[in-house]
Amino acid sequence: MLKVHPMASNSLKSAPQNSRVPQQAPLDAAQLAAANINPRTGLATDYLNHFNEAIMLLEMIPDMPECTADFLEWRPLSYSEHFAASNFKARDLAIAAYASTDDAIRAEFDNITGAMTSILTAVGDAMREAHQDKTRVALAQQATGWVKPLVTLAGGIIHGPGVEADADVDYIMTHKLP
Repeated sequence: MLKVHPMASNSLKSAPQNSRVPQQAPLDAAQLAAANINPRTGLATDYLNHFNEAIMLLEMIPDMPECTADFLEWRPLSYSEHFAASNFKARDLAIAAYASTDDAIRAEFDNITGAMTSILTAVGDAMREAHQDKTRVALAQQATGWVKPLVTLAGGIIHGPGVEADADVDYIMTHKLP
């Protein structure tokens, strides 16, 4: 869990400061929320736009094979690289929050976004080698089928467990099941 300013929200619990991050002031939960950064995870869905752009281009290839060239211009960016290059209003806050994200959450998130990057990069390489539009179309459709569910998983990590999930766990822990 992300370390937030203790006065920011009574409903959020602070975790020990991430050992990989030098001493820094806790991040304010209200400021994070106002910037569309999840105060519980320290992650912003804006990063998923990077992958959604590639998906959109892949989805266009079956109807407009000339969009292959646009997809081939897509370049992988890390979370920090994406925000550093973006016009996101709170980009420095997004980068700082990511650096303060719990190691386990960040590792799970990075594994999923790394898988998406690997798939999209491999598909780009295969499309460069392909000589027929029908091959590129098949690659685009296959990649879309692989990457879209991963975007959904990454979104789930960004949003963290919701109130409903917490309530379900609380119920299970306090009630005997048949």
